[in-house]
Amino acid sequence: MTAIDDLLADFEILDDWEDRYRHVIELGRELAPLPEGDHTAENKVKGCASQVWITSQAGGPKDDPVITFQGDSDALIVKGLVAIAFMIYSGKTARQILATDAGEVLGKLGLSGHLTQQRSNGFASMIQRIKSDAQTALHA
Repeated sequence: MTAIDDLLADFEILDDWEDRYRHVIELGRELAPLPEGDHTAENKVKGCASQVWITSQAGGPKDDPVITFQGDSDALIVKGLVAIAFMIYSGKTARQILATDAGEVLGKLGLSGHLTQQRSNGFASMIQRIKSDAQTALHA
């Protein structure tokens, strides 16, 4: 089972939005801490109302590197969204990252209809940054 399958299974048993909201916050609390030195302007995701920082590290074959991500946010719910983004993308190859639609996963989780426009835009900005890092790693 993949991290996405686990996530979908967790959300299937949560009946209402409040339980799902709490679970997203819990996922954020479980996110590995981002070193203080990585809270830089360069790592900050533009387009998020909350502060979000994402770093990436590529390894493995040059023609399709595996990319891992670390990140943080100053808002608990957003930190949970960062954790979900990493469950979707971290540890995948650059080509897999570029081919995966995070919006589809959010829909399956039942989150897309419940996020404010600002949070949805912020999540889209995170995904754009993750895909940009994957594109950069492919051409490094």
